Amino acid sequence: MSALLQFQHKPIRFCFERLLDAAMLGGRVAAWSYQRGWHGRLSVVRREVTVSGQVLLPAPLVIGFASDFHAGPTTHPGVFEELAAQVRRVRPDVLLLGGDYVSLGARHVDQLRDCLGALSAPLGVFGVIGNHDVWHGRAPIEAALREAGIELLHNRNVALPAPFGMVSICGIDDPWTGEPCVPAAFAGAGPVRVFLTHSPDGLHYVDGETFDVAFAGHTHGGQVARADGTPMARPQGPLSRRYCYGSFDLPDNGPLIVSRGVGCSKLPLRINADPELVVCTLRSQ
Repeated sequence: MSALLQFQHKPIRFCFERLLDAAMLGGRVAAWSYQRGWHGRLSVVRREVTVSGQVLLPAPLVIGFASDFHAGPTTHPGVFEELAAQVRRVRPDVLLLGGDYVSLGARHVDQLRDCLGALSAPLGVFGVIGNHDVWHGRAPIEAALREAGIELLHNRNVALPAPFGMVSICGIDDPWTGEPCVPAAFAGAGPVRVFLTHSPDGLHYVDGETFDVAFAGHTHGGQVARADGTPMARPQGPLSRRYCYGSFDLPDNGPLIVSRGVGCSKLPLRINADPELVVCTLRSQ
């Protein structure tokens, strides 16, 4: 999206982001923050989910999930190197990406090219798009993801390769700024369904579809939180406020796992909301 179109569509947001971009001094503020440990310490957070029903997985399926990179002047690229190193160490069977790859301009996806190229998994890497990607023009961001071998799930699903062909990854467009269509995302999906949405508000569109586990980002866990993890300010979106961070049991479905993400938005600062790579092991009953 051109700067003129952004201004015409959201003039207040456009002006705020231009001021923020200038205030970040070309990434020097983020570098200063990162060097002092104020981006937090990226960790691996492990979850376990048991698949209900009669479907038997041939083995436990290890799913990696990373979200909210926010490449740009508010996030130092060092955190992307840390993420790539953790993915290499953990070696998940499949890797899912939850959107918001950039902040303050689609051009910043160039900062992610080395990281994206280093992200791999035997059964594939799949991603969805977030609101920041839509705001700043999704086409070059989607092109960079595809060049890195990442398969984008825009209201569709894909079955994993053998021996996990019974598992479908079902992804939707961003719930608020995109054009999400859950029925299309779940059409023809296998008996074990993994729901991938940028934000928890994707649950608004589920409307009777069932899944075994859902993954979302967007919230950053508040990004700045009290010592007990309570966010100082909750994100936009009613379900993003309700499901701000952690694993949540949902009625008539599997759990929703919400990640704090990787990068920083608005401010190059994380307090009591460290970045993370989620590693979820899916098992049969």
